[in-house]
Amino acid sequence: MASPSSFFLLLVVLSLGNLAFATVFTLQNHCSYTLWPGTLSGNGAAVLGDGGFPLAPGASVQLPAPPGWSGRFWARTGCDFDGSGNGKCQTGDCGGTLKCNGGGLPPVTLAEFTIGSSSGNMDFYDISLVDGYNVGMGVRANGGTGDCQYAGCVSDVNGICPSELQVTNSGSVVACKSACAAFNTPEFCCTNDHSTPQTCPPTKYSEMFKNACPSAYSYAYDDASSTCTCTGSDYLISFCPSG
Repeated sequence: MASPSSFFLLLVVLSLGNLAFATVFTLQNHCSYTLWPGTLSGNGAAVLGDGGFPLAPGASVQLPAPPGWSGRFWARTGCDFDGSGNGKCQTGDCGGTLKCNGGGLPPVTLAEFTIGSSSGNMDFYDISLVDGYNVGMGVRANGGTGDCQYAGCVSDVNGICPSELQVTNSGSVVACKSACAAFNTPEFCCTNDHSTPQTCPPTKYSEMFKNACPSAYSYAYDDASSTCTCTGSDYLISFCPSG
């Protein structure tokens, strides 16, 4: 029978092994203003970064994720929190709290990931505008093998957002809704009789997003040119990647 000390040593070795295979997300703020990134785990795994935190201009933070992690990152803007972490954000709000326990309120730009469950398994990632746009985002794979494409939306979509999709604050456009969020009809949301790729083609609104950000998801059935893959990589997530 193994001694308590050898059992403890085994736990340490297993823990170090898990850390060795962890995927490291580096979040970097290239915007000229403070952001409050939000994080959400999609499969019951530990929430990264306690769900949310402030990130000053030029600052970065590293968040390790275990094998098999799935979730999303987004930027919250114009936030005001009290000492207890309660407050609200102009865009991307997640229930009026600094540490999110749910997703960001659309419209919001999303970085979405599904990490391989073991060494050698493929990761899947994308930048999505399906829920609209609030700030530019980019994802760059570091050290992986495979296609490992850059995914991003570098353009300032707020600057070209049609008036019927605009979200404004004090006269300034702070976010751009998706057509689904703005109109809530099947042809824009790809629901009911429009719930297949054949019956839900691109619209003038999704094409506006796609033309501005060719490597980002523009609507629900934009898989072919928007889902990226890589194996064994860490990931750099940049906010306002154009500077």
